[in-house]
Amino acid sequence: MLKIQNYHKSYGNKEVVKGISLEVKPGEIFGFIGHNGAGKTTTIKSIVGILEFEEGEILIDGKSIQKDPIACKKMIAYIPDNPDLYENLTGIQYLNFIGNIFQIEKEVRTKRIEEYAKELEIYSNLGDSISSYSHGMKQKLALIGALIHEPKLLILDEPFVGLDPKAAFILKNRMKEMCARGCSIFFSTHVLEVVEKLCDHVAILRAGEIVCMGATEDIIKNQSLEEVFLELE
Repeated sequence: MLKIQNYHKSYGNKEVVKGISLEVKPGEIFGFIGHNGAGKTTTIKSIVGILEFEEGEILIDGKSIQKDPIACKKMIAYIPDNPDLYENLTGIQYLNFIGNIFQIEKEVRTKRIEEYAKELEIYSNLGDSISSYSHGMKQKLALIGALIHEPKLLILDEPFVGLDPKAAFILKNRMKEMCARGCSIFFSTHVLEVVEKLCDHVAILRAGEIVCMGATEDIIKNQSLEEVFLELE
Protein backbone atom coordinates (compact mmCIF):
# COMPACT_ATOMS: atom_id res chain seq x y z
CA MET A 1 0.00 0.00 0.00
CA LEU A 2 2.86 2.38 0.84
CA LYS A 3 6.33 2.01 -0.61
CA ILE A 4 9.19 4.42 0.01
CA GLN A 5 12.26 3.90 -2.18
CA ASN A 6 15.58 5.66 -1.55
CA TYR A 7 13.85 8.81 -0.25
CA HIS A 8 16.10 11.84 0.30
CA LYS A 9 15.06 15.24 1.62
CA SER A 10 17.20 18.32 2.22
CA TYR A 11 16.63 21.81 3.55
CA GLY A 12 19.19 23.99 1.81
CA ASN A 13 22.56 22.27 2.14
CA LYS A 14 21.44 20.08 5.04
CA GLU A 15 20.23 16.59 4.18
CA VAL A 16 17.71 15.60 6.84
CA VAL A 17 16.55 12.25 5.42
CA LYS A 18 19.26 10.14 3.80
CA GLY A 19 17.90 7.57 1.41
CA ILE A 20 15.41 5.56 3.44
CA SER A 21 13.32 2.71 2.02
CA LEU A 22 10.40 0.83 3.57
CA GLU A 23 7.11 -0.82 2.68
CA VAL A 24 3.75 -1.02 4.42
CA LYS A 25 1.53 -3.81 3.13
CA PRO A 26 -2.30 -3.92 3.19
CA GLY A 27 -3.64 -4.75 6.64
CA GLU A 28 -0.47 -3.68 8.46
CA ILE A 29 0.14 -1.12 11.19
CA PHE A 30 3.63 0.30 10.80
CA GLY A 31 5.31 2.31 13.58
CA PHE A 32 7.84 5.01 12.62
CA ILE A 33 9.82 6.16 15.66
CA GLY A 34 12.83 8.26 16.53
CA HIS A 35 14.01 11.29 18.47
CA ASN A 36 12.87 14.83 17.68
CA GLY A 37 14.67 15.98 14.55
CA ALA A 38 15.27 12.45 13.23
CA GLY A 39 13.23 13.17 10.08
CA LYS A 40 9.91 11.50 10.90
CA THR A 41 7.57 14.42 10.27
CA THR A 42 9.54 15.47 7.19
CA THR A 43 9.08 11.99 5.75
CA ILE A 44 5.38 11.96 6.60
CA LYS A 45 4.82 15.35 4.96
CA SER A 46 6.44 14.05 1.78
CA ILE A 47 4.27 10.90 1.86
CA VAL A 48 1.09 13.00 1.94
CA GLY A 49 2.28 15.44 -0.72
CA ILE A 50 2.98 18.50 1.41
CA LEU A 51 6.75 18.50 0.86
CA GLU A 52 8.59 17.89 -2.38
CA PHE A 53 11.79 15.85 -2.28
CA GLU A 54 14.97 15.66 -4.30
CA GLU A 55 15.52 11.96 -4.85
CA GLY A 56 13.68 8.66 -4.55
CA GLU A 57 10.07 7.62 -4.96
CA ILE A 58 6.98 7.37 -2.76
CA LEU A 59 4.22 5.12 -4.06
CA ILE A 60 0.70 4.76 -2.67
CA ASP A 61 -1.05 1.68 -4.01
CA GLY A 62 1.40 1.75 -6.91
CA LYS A 63 0.85 5.42 -7.76
CA SER A 64 3.52 8.12 -7.38
CA ILE A 65 2.76 10.96 -4.96
CA GLN A 66 4.85 13.25 -7.18
CA LYS A 67 3.46 12.22 -10.56
CA ASP A 68 -0.16 11.52 -9.59
CA PRO A 69 -0.82 13.41 -6.35
CA ILE A 70 -4.61 13.71 -6.69
CA ALA A 71 -5.11 9.96 -7.19
CA CYS A 72 -2.87 9.31 -4.17
CA LYS A 73 -4.61 11.83 -1.94
CA LYS A 74 -8.00 10.28 -2.69
CA MET A 75 -6.75 7.09 -1.02
CA ILE A 76 -5.17 8.56 2.10
CA ALA A 77 -6.06 10.46 5.25
CA TYR A 78 -3.53 12.44 7.26
CA ILE A 79 -3.72 13.68 10.83
CA PRO A 80 -0.81 15.89 11.92
CA ASP A 81 0.27 16.28 15.54
CA ASN A 82 -1.33 19.73 15.65
CA PRO A 83 -4.47 19.72 13.47
CA ASP A 84 -4.75 22.93 11.46
CA LEU A 85 -8.50 23.31 10.99
CA TYR A 86 -10.69 26.09 9.61
CA GLU A 87 -11.57 27.74 12.89
CA ASN A 88 -14.21 30.06 11.41
CA LEU A 89 -16.34 26.99 10.62
CA THR A 90 -18.45 24.93 12.97
CA GLY A 91 -17.51 21.29 13.50
CA ILE A 92 -20.31 20.01 11.26
CA GLN A 93 -19.48 22.54 8.53
CA TYR A 94 -15.91 21.31 8.52
CA LEU A 95 -16.94 17.65 8.30
CA ASN A 96 -19.37 18.39 5.48
CA PHE A 97 -16.59 20.27 3.69
CA ILE A 98 -14.37 17.19 3.95
CA GLY A 99 -17.27 15.02 2.82
CA ASN A 100 -17.76 17.21 -0.24
CA ILE A 101 -14.08 17.00 -1.16
CA PHE A 102 -14.19 13.21 -1.09
CA GLN A 103 -17.65 13.12 -2.72
CA ILE A 104 -19.25 11.06 0.05
CA GLU A 105 -22.98 10.60 -0.41
CA LYS A 106 -24.96 12.71 2.05
CA GLU A 107 -26.78 9.79 3.68
CA VAL A 108 -23.57 7.79 4.15
CA ARG A 109 -21.70 10.84 5.40
CA THR A 110 -24.39 11.75 7.94
CA LYS A 111 -24.44 8.22 9.34
CA ARG A 112 -20.65 8.05 9.70
CA ILE A 113 -20.37 11.50 11.27
CA GLU A 114 -23.03 10.68 13.83
CA GLU A 115 -21.42 7.33 14.67
CA TYR A 116 -17.90 8.69 15.13
CA ALA A 117 -18.92 11.94 16.85
CA LYS A 118 -21.08 10.12 19.40
CA GLU A 119 -18.36 7.57 20.02
CA LEU A 120 -15.81 10.34 20.61
CA GLU A 121 -18.31 12.35 22.64
CA ILE A 122 -18.30 15.56 20.60
CA TYR A 123 -21.64 15.12 18.80
CA SER A 124 -23.30 17.82 20.89
CA ASN A 125 -20.45 20.23 20.02
CA LEU A 126 -20.61 19.90 16.24
CA GLY A 127 -22.69 23.06 15.96
CA ASP A 128 -20.06 25.10 17.81
CA SER A 129 -17.31 27.11 16.18
CA ILE A 130 -14.03 25.19 15.92
CA SER A 131 -12.32 28.23 17.45
CA SER A 132 -14.04 27.35 20.74
CA TYR A 133 -12.71 23.76 20.75
CA SER A 134 -9.95 22.55 23.04
CA HIS A 135 -6.91 20.88 21.48
CA GLY A 136 -8.33 17.47 22.28
CA MET A 137 -11.66 18.30 20.64
CA LYS A 138 -9.87 19.54 17.53
CA GLN A 139 -7.92 16.29 17.44
CA LYS A 140 -11.17 14.32 17.63
CA LEU A 141 -12.72 16.41 14.84
CA ALA A 142 -9.65 15.85 12.65
CA LEU A 143 -9.91 12.14 13.37
CA ILE A 144 -13.56 12.03 12.26
CA GLY A 145 -12.64 13.96 9.12
CA ALA A 146 -9.96 11.39 8.38
CA LEU A 147 -12.22 8.39 8.88
CA ILE A 148 -15.43 9.36 7.10
CA HIS A 149 -14.14 8.58 3.59
CA GLU A 150 -12.68 5.23 4.70
CA PRO A 151 -9.12 5.74 3.44
CA LYS A 152 -6.97 2.89 2.19
CA LEU A 153 -3.95 4.41 3.96
CA LEU A 154 -4.11 6.34 7.24
CA ILE A 155 -1.09 8.51 8.10
CA LEU A 156 -0.82 9.69 11.71
CA ASP A 157 1.79 11.94 13.32
CA GLU A 158 1.60 11.75 17.13
CA PRO A 159 -2.12 10.85 17.01
CA PHE A 160 -2.56 10.40 20.77
CA VAL A 161 -1.36 13.88 21.78
CA GLY A 162 -4.25 15.71 23.42
CA LEU A 163 -6.64 12.77 23.42
CA ASP A 164 -8.19 11.66 26.69
CA PRO A 165 -7.73 7.99 27.67
CA LYS A 166 -11.14 6.93 26.37
CA ALA A 167 -10.60 8.60 22.99
CA ALA A 168 -7.14 7.06 22.72
CA PHE A 169 -8.64 3.64 23.41
CA ILE A 170 -11.30 4.19 20.75
CA LEU A 171 -8.65 5.26 18.22
CA LYS A 172 -6.58 2.14 18.86
CA ASN A 173 -9.63 -0.06 18.30
CA ARG A 174 -10.55 1.81 15.13
CA MET A 175 -7.01 1.34 13.84
CA LYS A 176 -7.26 -2.41 14.40
CA GLU A 177 -10.68 -2.54 12.71
CA MET A 178 -9.38 -0.65 9.67
CA CYS A 179 -6.47 -3.03 9.25
CA ALA A 180 -8.79 -6.03 9.58
CA ARG A 181 -10.59 -4.63 6.50
CA GLY A 182 -7.30 -4.44 4.58
CA CYS A 183 -6.39 -0.80 5.20
CA SER A 184 -2.84 0.22 6.11
CA ILE A 185 -1.70 2.55 8.88
CA PHE A 186 1.62 4.37 9.10
CA PHE A 187 2.15 6.39 12.24
CA SER A 188 4.75 8.16 14.28
CA THR A 189 4.66 8.50 18.05
CA HIS A 190 6.91 8.85 21.06
CA VAL A 191 4.67 6.51 23.05
CA LEU A 192 6.71 3.35 22.51
CA GLU A 193 4.36 1.13 24.53
CA VAL A 194 1.62 1.86 21.97
CA VAL A 195 3.92 0.94 19.09
CA GLU A 196 4.92 -2.27 20.85
CA LYS A 197 1.31 -3.34 21.38
CA LEU A 198 -0.24 -2.15 18.11
CA CYS A 199 2.33 -2.38 15.35
CA ASP A 200 3.11 -5.32 13.08
CA HIS A 201 6.32 -3.67 11.89
CA VAL A 202 8.50 -0.84 13.15
CA ALA A 203 11.32 1.31 11.83
CA ILE A 204 13.63 3.33 14.06
CA LEU A 205 14.99 6.50 12.48
CA ARG A 206 18.12 8.26 13.70
CA ALA A 207 19.60 11.38 12.08
CA GLY A 208 17.71 10.70 8.86
CA GLU A 209 18.64 7.05 8.52
CA ILE A 210 16.82 3.85 9.43
CA VAL A 211 18.97 2.07 12.02
CA CYS A 212 16.56 -0.79 12.73
CA MET A 213 13.54 -2.15 10.91
CA GLY A 214 11.49 -5.33 10.91
CA ALA A 215 8.60 -7.21 12.49
CA THR A 216 7.97 -5.80 15.96
CA GLU A 217 8.28 -9.18 17.69
CA ASP A 218 11.61 -9.85 15.92
CA ILE A 219 13.01 -6.50 17.00
CA ILE A 220 12.02 -6.59 20.66
CA LYS A 221 12.57 -10.34 21.28
CA ASN A 222 12.85 -10.60 25.07
CA GLN A 223 13.17 -6.85 25.61
CA SER A 224 10.81 -3.92 25.50
CA LEU A 225 10.80 -1.58 22.51
CA GLU A 226 11.96 1.18 24.84
CA GLU A 227 15.07 -0.85 25.76
CA VAL A 228 15.83 -1.56 22.10
CA PHE A 229 15.36 2.10 21.23
CA LEU A 230 17.74 3.27 23.97
CA GLU A 231 20.36 0.68 23.03
CA LEU A 232 20.47 2.06 19.50
CA GLU A 233 21.26 5.57 20.70
